[in-house]
Amino acid sequence: MRDAQITLPWADGDYTFRLGWGELELLQEACGAGPYVVLNRLIADEWMMGDVLHTIRLGLIGGGMAPTDALKKVRDYVEKRPPVENVLYAQGILSAGLTGAPEEGALGEDVAGNQDSSSTTCQTES
Repeated sequence: MRDAQITLPWADGDYTFRLGWGELELLQEACGAGPYVVLNRLIADEWMMGDVLHTIRLGLIGGGMAPTDALKKVRDYVEKRPPVENVLYAQGILSAGLTGAPEEGALGEDVAGNQDSSSTTCQTES
């Protein structure tokens, strides 16, 4: 099962971030764009302030932090800091939420390993 959880040294300690389905829907609503659009903005340096803040806040909540504590953390360590300091964190958190954490292996690895090669081959007529 895909976990999408990632632990990072951030702010004043090591924190677990997770963007599950529900958090991704909330991110979409908060940012007015789908998660991949937000990720692309973060990667292309075309991000908006909320892209960074909401990704980190919702990642903390998904990782198990109480919403009020997550809000306090982002106020202290995102809003009171230069915005660029947190862009890479937001990229990593959202990437893990969309594709899984690096230690989870390749997406679909278990399914692909159990399929007969003839069922996955695409054939065209000449």
